Amino acid sequence: MARKAAGRPPEETLSLWKREQALLKTLVVDRDTEAWQRDPAFSGLQRVGGVDVSFVKGDSVSACASLVVLSYPELEVMYEDCRMVSLTAPYVSGFLAFREVPFLVDAVQQLREKEPRLMPQVLFVDGNGVLHHRASSSSAPAGFGVACHLGVLTDLPCIGVAKKLLQVDGLENNALHKEKIRLLKAGGDSFPLMGGSGTVLGMALKSHDHSTKPLYVSVGHKMSLEAAVRLTHGCCKFRIPEPVRQADIRSRDYIRRTLGVQGAPALQPERSKKAQRPKACPQGVSEEPAVSCCVVNCSVKSTWQRTEPTCQSP
Repeated sequence: MARKAAGRPPEETLSLWKREQALLKTLVVDRDTEAWQRDPAFSGLQRVGGVDVSFVKGDSVSACASLVVLSYPELEVMYEDCRMVSLTAPYVSGFLAFREVPFLVDAVQQLREKEPRLMPQVLFVDGNGVLHHRASSSSAPAGFGVACHLGVLTDLPCIGVAKKLLQVDGLENNALHKEKIRLLKAGGDSFPLMGGSGTVLGMALKSHDHSTKPLYVSVGHKMSLEAAVRLTHGCCKFRIPEPVRQADIRSRDYIRRTLGVQGAPALQPERSKKAQRPKACPQGVSEEPAVSCCVVNCSVKSTWQRTEPTCQSP
């Protein structure tokens, strides 16, 4: 039986989340901070990371948090860490970070402590950065999405890459927007996402020559939009940037192997579904399973202690 968690949090919790977002938003840096970011060829960039949280279809509690690190520019996996987690915060529109980011921060911290030489110099996140409706206002339209949240808490450059347009600040997936997409001819072509306030919140990017749908790239932390778009294009073997694609592939595979299901149906993220607090673990999965944490060709296992999904200000 699929497990669901408690519905919408009480207003007191939502108020705390809003204050947390507003506080962390003041720490976002939306400019290039590293020398390699300003180099046209990204000279000096050697490691790019990607994160993902995947669910068993029909289960909005059990999930797999994944962190991968790839070499750049080869885009070969150097490190991967997949772990089963139990989410205790439900999905609430605009507050995805409070549901998923604590597990991703933990994965980054584990890598920082155990294999600092493999720390990524930038993280790709399947989600939005400043292209977001939380913690934004008419005077400060830039928002604070999951890529900003993760970037601030890890102090790493972060890029938000979304597959669908978040319609905020007057942005709409209307006929004009679709016509602009049609005019994107080659991989690397892009156009700015300017909101009604006049602020450019991100870029629509044709990431691959054969892609028919754009990606929506926005600043997460410690990187300019121009550099974020160029690097996103440079990391795309297919439509999705390779760090995010590999994190997704490996998290889904880890779920299949952990659950021990042969020929399991396709897994898909369930971010859009409301979750309920878990009452019991599915058969074959313990509350604190072992972590599969390995540098490629060298398996290193450890025990993961569950982290509750609450974020502390840095």
